[in-house]
Amino acid sequence: MPRRKKSTKPEKALQTVPQEQLLIEAVADLPGERVLCTTLGRAQLAANVAAARPDGRVVCHFLDLYLQQLAAEFHRDGPANLSLVCTAEIPADDVDIVAFPTHSGGEAELTRDYLQCGFQALVDGGRLAVSTNNPKDSWLHEQMQTMFTKVTRIADAKRGVVYIGRKSGPLKKVKNFTCEFAFRDSDNLIKAVSRPGVFSHRRLDPGARALLKVTQIRDGDKIIDMGCGSGTVGLALAARNPQVSVTAIDSNARAVQCTEQGRGLNGLSNLQSVHSADGECAGKGSFDLLLGNPPYFSNYRIAELFLQTARRLLKPGGELMIVCKNPAWYRERMGELFDDVGFAQSGNYHVVSGINRRRRKRTTETRRH
Repeated sequence: MPRRKKSTKPEKALQTVPQEQLLIEAVADLPGERVLCTTLGRAQLAANVAAARPDGRVVCHFLDLYLQQLAAEFHRDGPANLSLVCTAEIPADDVDIVAFPTHSGGEAELTRDYLQCGFQALVDGGRLAVSTNNPKDSWLHEQMQTMFTKVTRIADAKRGVVYIGRKSGPLKKVKNFTCEFAFRDSDNLIKAVSRPGVFSHRRLDPGARALLKVTQIRDGDKIIDMGCGSGTVGLALAARNPQVSVTAIDSNARAVQCTEQGRGLNGLSNLQSVHSADGECAGKGSFDLLLGNPPYFSNYRIAELFLQTARRLLKPGGELMIVCKNPAWYRERMGELFDDVGFAQSGNYHVVSGINRRRRKRTTETRRH
């Protein structure tokens, strides 16, 4: 993406979300120097805990590399004992305190996964503290009660609730949240792996299905599956033709892990995955096709990243194909950046496509129907 001029205006202070502020207050009196956190913002909770425990070790875990990089920049002059890590697995080192802020509208299975992993990372006698922004919560309370014999509830009528449990032994039952599923693409049965936190967990996304229906590939094509999630689109295209090469890119560490596992399940040697927050990968300007299914949140920030990545990675005449429900923004914006913009209807979805101009002579060949 083009670099923007650095603003000379002072940055506004980024407010700490209520769930993290509640945990800052609740964790202050808990014993222990080894702390594992997550964040709903810029790791303010973890930084506060690290500053309050200068002799301790605080790790804040991220699944998304982009969010980890934002937090790292935010805390570039932060406590030396604070580590910000982005991995598919939550660190399993022995810790004294686990502090997880959650959102009442978040992914339930991801919350349960985190709670289980956090519990297992605790030493005996360690505390797990979890917060929610819902003052009337009962669901999170029930999850904590399945793991701890006693759960302390600290409620705030306006901000939410904190629950704290003390580990006194192993879990009676450990659940595996990883899912293997299969779907058909033409005559191929494609196997895929997904985990909580990965887009379209446990199923093939309808948008991905719509994109596959209108995509044609040729021998020798170099393909980008941008924002690959569990890798379903890339896996299907790699299985269609062993003469193509597919690069699957995602900022989510678990998405990259799942795509790699899917590659193994399908015995594909023509697919590789890349963990990247900005779409960077080897082969700039050499790809024939970039496919994307951008998320609908972020006010088109991520969609714009997809378009700018396509401009960098596609060769002159290479094609971008984006699946969406509402094509208006894509048709207008892609018309500013690409040539021969058009769209195809695929079920309840639209596939908007365009040809990369890259200031060089372009070809007219296209995969659009």
